Amino acid sequence: MKVNVRKIGPVSVVDLSGKITIGEGDVVLREQIHDLLENGERKLLLNLSKVSYMDSAGIGELVACYKRATEKDGTVKLLNPSGKVYDLLQLTKLEEVFETYRDEKEALVSF
Repeated sequence: MKVNVRKIGPVSVVDLSGKITIGEGDVVLREQIHDLLENGERKLLLNLSKVSYMDSAGIGELVACYKRATEKDGTVKLLNPSGKVYDLLQLTKLEEVFETYRDEKEALVSF
């Protein structure tokens, strides 16, 4: 999995690509979110448009990121989950937990 972080105003947009799976993908996500929170970033938008697959470890890491951010008075929102990833979010009822957006500008304004 690859990660790129863009800063747009007060929001850190985390562009993810590849697979968020047990082993490397979930660890990369965990470390990136941890680093952002430790550096004082509190408004995080995870761009999932190029995530092709996510397993249970990926889902668990998304929830853990949400929890860590909330504990530090932060917010995590999702942008453009792809077809299979969105289906998984629906199946696990996480689309009820995460604010999810299809449009980046709309997502940025929501913060």
